[in-house]
Amino acid sequence: MQTPDPEELIRRVRALPAAPPLLAVVGDEPGLHLVGGAVRDLLLGGMPDPRGGARREVGDLDLVAEGDVAALAARLGGRYVTHERFGTATVNLDGHRYDVAAARRETYAGPGALPDVAPGTLREDLLRRDFTVNSIAITLGGSRAGELTAAPNALEDLAAGRLRVLHDRSFIDDPTRLIRLVRYGSRLGFGIEPRTLALAQAALDGGALASVSGARIGAELRLLAREQDPVAALAALRELGIDRAVDPRFGIADPGLARRALALLPPDGRRDVLALAIAAAGVPRADLAPLLDELAFEADSRDRILAAASDAERVAAALGAATRPSEIAAALHRGSVELVALAGALGPAETALEWLERLRHVRLPRRRAGPAGGAGGEARRPRHRPGRRAGRGPGRRSGRDTMSTTAGCETKSVTMQQ
Repeated sequence: MQTPDPEELIRRVRALPAAPPLLAVVGDEPGLHLVGGAVRDLLLGGMPDPRGGARREVGDLDLVAEGDVAALAARLGGRYVTHERFGTATVNLDGHRYDVAAARRETYAGPGALPDVAPGTLREDLLRRDFTVNSIAITLGGSRAGELTAAPNALEDLAAGRLRVLHDRSFIDDPTRLIRLVRYGSRLGFGIEPRTLALAQAALDGGALASVSGARIGAELRLLAREQDPVAALAALRELGIDRAVDPRFGIADPGLARRALALLPPDGRRDVLALAIAAAGVPRADLAPLLDELAFEADSRDRILAAASDAERVAAALGAATRPSEIAAALHRGSVELVALAGALGPAETALEWLERLRHVRLPRRRAGPAGGAGGEARRPRHRPGRRAGRGPGRRSGRDTMSTTAGCETKSVTMQQ
């Protein structure tokens, strides 16, 4: 891979959506560097994916400052929060987010502990990172503008499409890097350097993930599930045995089922929730609920994953037996789109698709008693409601489902043959 010259690199940086607001403030100030995924992607020849493959907010940039981070955040303006313990600040400005960190070195009191930080140089800062391909910086201002600073092997590994840790204790110090190894490998299509693979396996065999809080593991799993291909990402967890370290019953056992379910999911569904529900389907409900709590899932995501993972087989059986729209609606009462997509992938795909694309937007009125002389006895007269004529009820049923759907303020009737 040919490294662009400083002038070309700065040109590429200035083309980033988040660059103009930043450079308008810092100008040619030395000691500020762009790092992380944006640099990696610029060197690979393209613009960084605004989502980062994981729904990253548009315009996010990671910066290292050789100076006072709090003062820099204040100068940038906008809304900002500083974190004194780690020497970091998060700045939101003009719709962009900047994660600024003071150049530092890190030590770990024990396996899985949060790092103890101390001021350091740019090179020391790069050496504390997860993988070599993320340990490259571009200087933004001063006489060194456009200059690259890279950790050993970083540029060579980037050219070769290879993931390598920077030291042998990397997965012991921060075991969440095991999940990140899979995430970057899946997103970038990079292989794992042999020594790094051996270190990962040794860390897993030694129970490294048990030294990390459930919240930190959950955060990494959520990022993994938001990748553009969550099935490939979660399947890669299984190849290394990382999913079984989360729970022996957790993981994508049938990628084909997962892809069928994602194909059924409508645009308003959450692919990450569905992917995680499929991975969690082997965990019994009684065990899954506390596991999701331990992994610090928010209530809505937790409930959706729990329902889809635990109820999909029951709903699939009910859908398979349903023949009328009213029966389909009854089988899916209050079901999420993720649950229905997984149930459909288990067998009744056409019925699930009928509900996902059409019937879920249609509301069935309550059944009234049958007409006089029928099985329901004498028909009851509808109660008079203010603003509505007596006797103008939903209409009689004669072997058909009458549904109503609301669009804006207009109510329409839809009559469907059973």
